[in-house]
Amino acid sequence: MKPFAAWRTSCRCHRHGHGFTALELLAVVTIIGILAALVVPSYGAYLSRSRVLDAAMRLGDHRAKMEAYFLDRRTFVDGAGNCGVAVPAAAAGDAFDVACVATASTYRVTATGRAAGMAGFAYAVDETGARTTLAVPGGWRRTPDCWTARPDGSCI
Repeated sequence: MKPFAAWRTSCRCHRHGHGFTALELLAVVTIIGILAALVVPSYGAYLSRSRVLDAAMRLGDHRAKMEAYFLDRRTFVDGAGNCGVAVPAAAAGDAFDVACVATASTYRVTATGRAAGMAGFAYAVDETGARTTLAVPGGWRRTPDCWTARPDGSCI
């Protein structure tokens, strides 16, 4: 009887290659490509929706401040004729620029997209609380009497 080491080296059934075949690599790359094609557009839409919510939050916050200003002073404008509450300067990572226009009895606060992927979005709110979608980019359906949050035109 042969010793164990000699028997192991004489066995021809042991596979010598330890790598992947080209067919296996091609299958993995194809699967990864298909998954990426499905996931990347969904992730982009998710980012857009989250940034729209950021705009809605900033508009709602500024509206509340304008209403508080009006309750204290009975006007929406300051002594210089500008919005009674100054719009905070946009931070580096903000997706929207916020602006305010006011008269003594009315105001309108707008949020306009500025970040990559948010250009073309514009939302507004006024003293009556009316939410308006002013513009959305191509591929989105605009619902004018609310803040459009999804490509299908649904609102928040």
